[in-house]
Amino acid sequence: MKAIEVLFPVFFMMFLGFLSRKYSWIKPEQNEGAKKIIFNILFPILVYHVLAISKISESFIPQIIYVDAMWIIIYIAGRLLSKRIGGKYKNIAPFLLLTCEGGSVALPLYMSMVAQSNAVNIITFDVAGILINFGLLPILVTRELSGKTDIKVLLKKIIMSPFMLAVIFGIMANITGIQGYITNSGLGNVYTSTMNTITTPITGIILFTLGYELKMEKSLLIPLLKLGIVRICGCVIIILGFFIFFPEYMKDTIFKAGVLLYYMCPTGFPVPLQIKSLIKSEDEENFMSAFISLFMIIALAAYGIITFIYIK
Repeated sequence: MKAIEVLFPVFFMMFLGFLSRKYSWIKPEQNEGAKKIIFNILFPILVYHVLAISKISESFIPQIIYVDAMWIIIYIAGRLLSKRIGGKYKNIAPFLLLTCEGGSVALPLYMSMVAQSNAVNIITFDVAGILINFGLLPILVTRELSGKTDIKVLLKKIIMSPFMLAVIFGIMANITGIQGYITNSGLGNVYTSTMNTITTPITGIILFTLGYELKMEKSLLIPLLKLGIVRICGCVIIILGFFIFFPEYMKDTIFKAGVLLYYMCPTGFPVPLQIKSLIKSEDEENFMSAFISLFMIIALAAYGIITFIYIK
């Protein structure tokens, strides 16, 4: 019964978003505006807050190195298999294998299962994704287009992205003890109430926007399945690697649930934005959108299974 209490609001908000698009209750530009508020302002604040107040494990850096190494291997495999698995979408197929959307999919789903203090598990994986999305991807795309890379421009773009700034300041506030001083000072209650006001609407709005964008076209089914199988295999290998390299952490049910959920989530949402210059047709845009929608369904299925197992 507890699992139903958690699952129903999630599916209800997504269904409400779906209906809003179908019956034009909300215009696309209004949905995009809501996403920008969440992704560029509210979510980076949440990332800062989680990193600043959480106890960062000693495996934080090793996990990031491991995950990024695996994403690079998966990308190389995707490039080698692109003609077979991508078909006419081979130009963008390898990029769609990269990263998982933690901030707007895995994190809100995970937070609906566990306490907010455990969100650092997902944030750790997302830091690895940020390095790929705002570090490696711009380099790869630039080389695809011109073969040249302006390192200074790329570094500035990486460092000045809202999520990266949130990560940097969150970790600094944590390890220097500044956050602890703020929390325990007379401003502690003000800080806490402010953060609660900021973070409370995030999950509901994100689920609404995800439902708004959820779509699938039958004509894309076969290429989607081919590429989807490769992505799932890559993510399963990453999960198995956690059992091998971080066995003590995987004994923790909460941590394990985060790993299983995170790596069943869709391609990181910054990926379509980063590879937009490689898109040559509306058909490719539809394929990219459908691929993300397919993994939204997979993520929700994984979420349902994990929730029923985890929540008694």
